[in-house]
Amino acid sequence: MNGKVLFTIIIVTILAGTGAAYMFYDTGSDSSEGMTITDAIGRTVTVPGDAEKFAAIGPGGLRLYCYVGDTSKLVGIERIEKTWDDYAGRPYMLANQDLLDLPVVGEGGPTAAPDTEKLVSLGPDVIFTLYNWEIADVNDLQEKTGIPVVALSYGPAEVFDEESYQSLRLIGQVTGREERAEELIDYSESLKADLAARTENIPNEDKPTVYIGAVCYYATKGIQSTAANYTLFKAVNARNIIDEDSANSGITGFSFIDKEYLLELDPEIIILDSAGLGLVQADYEEFPEYYKGLSAFNNGNVYMQLPYNNYYTNIETAVADAYYIGKVLSPDEFSDVDVGEKYDEISTEFLGAPLYDNMSEAYYGGYRQLSFN
Repeated sequence: MNGKVLFTIIIVTILAGTGAAYMFYDTGSDSSEGMTITDAIGRTVTVPGDAEKFAAIGPGGLRLYCYVGDTSKLVGIERIEKTWDDYAGRPYMLANQDLLDLPVVGEGGPTAAPDTEKLVSLGPDVIFTLYNWEIADVNDLQEKTGIPVVALSYGPAEVFDEESYQSLRLIGQVTGREERAEELIDYSESLKADLAARTENIPNEDKPTVYIGAVCYYATKGIQSTAANYTLFKAVNARNIIDEDSANSGITGFSFIDKEYLLELDPEIIILDSAGLGLVQADYEEFPEYYKGLSAFNNGNVYMQLPYNNYYTNIETAVADAYYIGKVLSPDEFSDVDVGEKYDEISTEFLGAPLYDNMSEAYYGGYRQLSFN
């Protein structure tokens, strides 16, 4: 890599939850002394050109690393990755259970702080972090450890987000796996194009209205948990009933709506995230008359997608969910898609292993139509 001139990418990014704008670009050159990059929050970082040991911390950090990096070069993982038994909720751990034997680099968790002493003791050449996007905090971690720290970002969308692509590129550059990163990004974009092409010419009046419920957002929630501008619905050009009433409701993103409002909307099809399915089932048993007031429940048009939020977004599961949603809403256009096989294809590309059987076993039998009678 000595003397290689790295490509230049310039893009303005808005980091989710901060409202801060940054120029996200890479203008570094690689030499035997190191490689200079610009990370996801605009920090200029010099990393060793021959880095061989890595740590990936914070919500989603290890996952993004597993998509691109060589897991044998990780020096450790966070304790939360070891103590959560719900490995099906994090397919990257299903595919890489040998990581459980690694030392602990910190406690982990959405509200945790990096453990500088443990990181220093294990001595990674580079630390990838998704703990927060405050420049001062990331600089502080780098100063306290004396180790280059590269901040990553998922971006605001669940899938097909340019910021997540740039983070994959950053991991590829730092770990010497640029080709792998580009292959994964190209594959993701091909899926995005395929989903759009199958549905973009369907007249709006021929589409059923659809509602996403039980959306997991920091915790499992029931049927009232939903989202406007839902990325997976947008991927298949679906008629999100929350979007169609946004002028009245003012809902623009994740929301916990009133149950009576859902009755008023009365979507033709309801899709439930299986992470919150147990809460919906319990609520149905307590208030059956309410659910009988929803056409989707009366007509058997309630379906289950696999959960993709667990210590941030499992991108492979979210993309597979988009294919399942497409098949539910537009069966003719997706008649050639076996959703289990599609999940295996996607998880193999992202994580090197077919994982649908594991997911199906862990979550109510996998993708399916639900019965509440």
